[in-house]
Amino acid sequence: MSGNETIVGVSFSSLPLQATIDVLAAAVDSNRAWWFACVNPHSVETARRDRQFAAALEAADLNTADGVGIVVASRLLRGGIRERVCGPDLFALLCATLNRNRPGTRMFFLGATTETLAELVRRFQRDFPNLIVAGTMAPPFRPACSSEDDAVMAGAINEARTDVLWIGLGAPKQEKLAHRLRDRLNVRLIAPVGGVFDFYTGRVRLPPRWMQRAGLIWLYRFCQQPRRLFRRNLDTPLFLYHVLQQKLRTEFSRSRSGRRGSP
Repeated sequence: MSGNETIVGVSFSSLPLQATIDVLAAAVDSNRAWWFACVNPHSVETARRDRQFAAALEAADLNTADGVGIVVASRLLRGGIRERVCGPDLFALLCATLNRNRPGTRMFFLGATTETLAELVRRFQRDFPNLIVAGTMAPPFRPACSSEDDAVMAGAINEARTDVLWIGLGAPKQEKLAHRLRDRLNVRLIAPVGGVFDFYTGRVRLPPRWMQRAGLIWLYRFCQQPRRLFRRNLDTPLFLYHVLQQKLRTEFSRSRSGRRGSP
């Protein structure tokens, strides 16, 4: 099943991973700045508290189900999402697809540290020799970007003649930035992917494949960084509570419609 479905106020694509890759690869040949967001339960709950973040997700061309909680929610709501479509998988498969089918595509990496970016470039040029690293930038570490920061970043990205902009600043900062800069950038695709730069370079380890398939990335990361991720993981039960509220409202509405339609 394809299309969009709304889960706790956020519109999600129900496309599986490969179909999503096909859409994003086609976007690289579009004539406008196209962008997507990888959204998990924490992001949904953050958007409920942060109106700017909510506006950014609403403006995205595609919101993918980055988390097993989104898949579970879709099933509870009788939706069509059947698999996670997360940042690390999107990065690897989209780059492989473009490396094979669109050589010469120009990539810009924004985020992380200069050391991480240097290692990323080294590995990227080895893994995807047909793609071009047009530029990198490690912006100042601040909770939010200033207008001066935005101007500097937009100038560097446009000067590099970027096709695909990868942003690794973490949510909601990276999605807000993509939303703000979209109309100022001469790029084809803006790709906020959170911690993918750290995963790709090996600075943060991904869990074994069986844990990824079982949707246990959150547990693996929590065991690695419990203090940093404790508050974030509290959003998951809150998200499921709001999903159940939505389900009850939907079932009640269906029930009332059925009674009105009865002879």
